[in-house]
Amino acid sequence: MGIRAFDKKFRSPIYAIYGFVRFADEIVDTFHQHDKGALLNKFRQDTYEAIEQGISLNPVLHSFQEVVGKYSIERELIDAFLDSMEMDLYFHNYKDDLYKKYIYGSAEVVGLMCLRVFCEGNTKKYDRLKAAAQSLGSAFQKINFLRDMKSDFDDRGRVYFPGVDFTNFTQDDKWQIEADIKKDFDDAYQGIIRLPKGAKFGVYLAYVYYLNLFKKIKGVPPSKVASERIRVTDKRKVYLLCRAAVKNQLGMIS
Repeated sequence: MGIRAFDKKFRSPIYAIYGFVRFADEIVDTFHQHDKGALLNKFRQDTYEAIEQGISLNPVLHSFQEVVGKYSIERELIDAFLDSMEMDLYFHNYKDDLYKKYIYGSAEVVGLMCLRVFCEGNTKKYDRLKAAAQSLGSAFQKINFLRDMKSDFDDRGRVYFPGVDFTNFTQDDKWQIEADIKKDFDDAYQGIIRLPKGAKFGVYLAYVYYLNLFKKIKGVPPSKVASERIRVTDKRKVYLLCRAAVKNQLGMIS
């Protein structure tokens, strides 16, 4: 919904970025009967080759390399993302330094790639909004971790939050994580309201959805977070879309 709310010129580039990141994520989370490390290395090599040659027979990578070239997406962002995907193959408990590195590579750099598209070559605007874009990506990822806590532990043996014991997830643990997410949200909003017109509503819509999911998670005990996947109903999503659209029309996103 968020991507469809963008100006048309932004939709294809953002789809291309998300196609790229979803592809890599599926490699590390899905292909259990195969050598995931080898598959990810091949994907990494194919990505760099596509960027260098300006073409790929893989349609996902071909679309991505076009966006990388057109919007000058830095190699450092791509490296950091793929490094975080690789971390999921080898780490199951993330200490503080690994946690920050993982959040940066798996989420913050995705926000920065999208920001490169939204700013359309305006480096000064990109630099002004960079920290807020990172905060929004960070907030989204941490909420994903809370939402998927059970499946991450049961299916993959992963616990992302430093110092958290999944088998004894306490209210204090939850409060600490929620306070961290709230700060990210507060910082991110200051950037959303300064985004270019064609991008603002789409990003705001995603922000509203995740904020609503965050409020739902805050309203349940730790035991429920650890035992089931909290979600926003489709009916609620439609309501959030309509309310956000009205606010956008009235110029109230500021």
